[in-house]
Amino acid sequence: MSSAHPEFRGTTDGTPPGGTGAGGLAGGALGSAARLRVATPSVADRVAAELRLQLAEGLLLPGARLTESTISEELGVSRNTVREAFAELASERLVVRHPNRGVFVASLGPGDIHDVYTVRRFLEVSAIRGGGSPARIAAVRAAVEEGRAAAAADDEEALGTANQHFHRAIVALAESRRLDTIMAQVLAEMRLFFHKATVDAHFYRGYLADNEEISRALEAGQLDRAGDLLLAYLDRSEAKQRAVHGE
Repeated sequence: MSSAHPEFRGTTDGTPPGGTGAGGLAGGALGSAARLRVATPSVADRVAAELRLQLAEGLLLPGARLTESTISEELGVSRNTVREAFAELASERLVVRHPNRGVFVASLGPGDIHDVYTVRRFLEVSAIRGGGSPARIAAVRAAVEEGRAAAAADDEEALGTANQHFHRAIVALAESRRLDTIMAQVLAEMRLFFHKATVDAHFYRGYLADNEEISRALEAGQLDRAGDLLLAYLDRSEAKQRAVHGE
């Protein structure tokens, strides 16, 4: 688990930081406060987002037990808030609750592979064909360079994380918070069944050349070519995952 995040502190009752209760508010002020609460993610949502990120970064492994008390202490939130976050992640199939045993990081099976890749094709290929701002395109390039640096340092875990950053940056080209949220869940699921594939110590190195070629096409404004390259990439990646998982 990562260290405590400041934005979680002081919210042990599950109220968003800086939130104000309804007492003393009337008329339009109450309506404005209600709209603000709807627009602001709850503390449980932010705890779920943090755990989702740790899954995507490979910090939480399939089958690992997650304890309310530990996460509550590290993030400075109530155990009830953590319980709500677990419920959200369970609905996304990222964790499972076993009666009398606790909550565990999910272990995805072969049947999940095609479903996840179907979502990735819709999200990533559509996003890259739409192009993006110079800053968003630069973020894709930065993820490629992050991967190169990790490979040069023989850091396979960092290389896997850089690959996740690459795909997150592709979806971020669309500048849609909703798509970013969906992709965060997809990346977390991907990392769960990528763990089995990474028994091959150089698993992620095979994607470096692809990432570079896709990034170059994007930078050159060759959006259809970038989309075609990415689609072929995802097809090969799915086939590799199916082989690893015996599907």
